[in-house]
Parts: sequence; structure tokens; C-alpha cells
Amino acid sequence: MASRISAKHGLLGSKASLYHALHRNIPPGSLWVQRAASSATTDSQINEKYCLDLVRSRDYDGFLSSLLLPKEARRSSLAVRAFNVELAQVKDSVSQKTIGLMRMQFWKVAIEEIYRDDPPNQPVSAELWRAVRKHYLTKRWLLRIITEREKDLEDRAYRNLQELEAYSENTQSSLIYLLLECLGVKDVHADHAASHIGKAQGIVTSLRATPYHSSRRKVYLPMDICMLHGASQEDFIRGNREQNVRDVTYDIASQAHVHLQHARSFSNSVPAAATPAFLQTVVLEDYLQRVRRADFDVFHPSLQKRNPLLPFQLYLRSWKNTY
Repeated sequence: MASRISAKHGLLGSKASLYHALHRNIPPGSLWVQRAASSATTDSQINEKYCLDLVRSRDYDGFLSSLLLPKEARRSSLAVRAFNVELAQVKDSVSQKTIGLMRMQFWKVAIEEIYRDDPPNQPVSAELWRAVRKHYLTKRWLLRIITEREKDLEDRAYRNLQELEAYSENTQSSLIYLLLECLGVKDVHADHAASHIGKAQGIVTSLRATPYHSSRRKVYLPMDICMLHGASQEDFIRGNREQNVRDVTYDIASQAHVHLQHARSFSNSVPAAATPAFLQTVVLEDYLQRVRRADFDVFHPSLQKRNPLLPFQLYLRSWKNTY
């Protein structure tokens, strides 16, 4: 920021500043440094608020989870989540694949520049650079998220459940690996748990987003499970609530539950410091319980409402330090 302050707005641009500096025995150059530092601090606060607002508006569950992290990891976790939001919203915000690819290319270049200590002048990039410097975040996880989101621009349904799991591993699990690094945790058991939680997150997200996608005449649920139960894409587009559509939801939700159970099987081996990164399990568990109560009707109105008790449930799980 200091390098961008011109002489016009710096020390030489103000006679009054020079006069006061001379008569208060303050070295003139120090005023320039103070102003530069003040401006840099202001920019930093603006960037931080931008990321916080972005995550709060587009990933409310992740926003609540980040607020319950230890103070030293909170800001960095919001930067990582804001980065993920920026990538996730590309697909829905562009009308042509080419434009989406250009956005993804911007982020590929941005990551390289961040690791060269020369981040683009963009709020999320600046905050991510700060997080990378503070926690030595692994570049591979960031690039893997970009690559997978880029492939997702193809705009087609997953051929099978394994393809959805692979996508979830490369996006959601990679995000959790980064959160673990923000917490200073490097542990193989924590990584195994993170892998399963990320897969469960991706599967649940695909179910939660089904009504929205269907309203836009899009269906991304695994084709093999849909064909197994004789449910067509048109059934989902029409919001069909017949048994075959419910059976598709049941099979997909069951797989998310299996991954949650696998993640919890490592709980005795996972370091206590890692559990704050796994608070998202509260959100996943809440959705799976509600879809079960709705008899696996993915279009049930109750599933479109936010659980008002979720903040309390997250706080309680955080207090217990369990997942």
C-alpha cells in the first residue's frame, strides 16, 4: 500500500503537515510511514469485513462454525471459506462456460501470486495471502479446489455416487484440510476423519440444493441411483414426491450417514485441537435427521427452512469439543 501513495497525497503534498512536523520535532518521513501504516490497516479491516460478509451471506453454516474456532484461526478460516464461496458461485453466476473458465484462471494465477507474496488487489486474495503467511497453508489443497470446480463447469449430472464422492473429496475435504492447518493440526487420523466429513458434506449439499437446481431445470444427482429406482430427471424437475424419488434420496442420504459414522470412528484418535474443524458435522446431522422425518421427501417445505436452534447446537458441540 505504501508504494501506491503518491507525493500529492503524501508528506510533500501537505505544507501544513510539514510545518507541524518541524515544530513538533517529528521527523517528516515518519508522517508518511504513519499514514501508510494507517491506510494498510484500514485496507486490512475492509478485506476482513468483505470475507466475513461474503461467508455470512453465502455459507451461513460455515460462518457460524468459523465463529466458534479459536481466535487465532478464526480470521484465516473465514478467508479460506470466502475463497471457496468465490469458486462455488462461479457456476451459477456466469452464462457461458468460457467466462467461468476465465474466472477459474484468475484464481489459478492468484494462488501462484499469493505464494510469491504478490497477491492481486482483491479482498479475498489479500485475506488468503495473510492466512497462507500465518499458517503456511498447503498450495495443493487450494489448487485442487479450483481444478475440481473448473471441471464442474461441464454442467452435467454425476454418473454415479463414486463420482460425487470424488468431487466432494477434492472440494469439501480439501477445505477441511485447510481448516486443520489453520488450527495448526497435522495428524493422519484427523485427515482421515476430514476426508469422510468432506464427502458427507458434498453429498448432503447435493441433496439440499436439489429443489433449487430443479427449479432451474437442472439435476445433478448420481444417474446410477436414479436409474436404479426408475426416477427420471423430469421427475425431479417437476418436484415429484413419489416413492421412487424418495428412494433415490434415501440411498444418497444413507451414504452421507455412512461417511459420518466412519469419521466418528476415528474420534478417539483425533487430537482435541482438530475437533473445531469438524463442527460442520452438526449441520450435516441436522439435515439428515430432518430429511428422515420428512420420509426422504427432498422437496418437503420443512427442509427449505433454516433450523433456528442450529447456532445453539453448534455452540453446545463446540463446548463439548466433540464431533
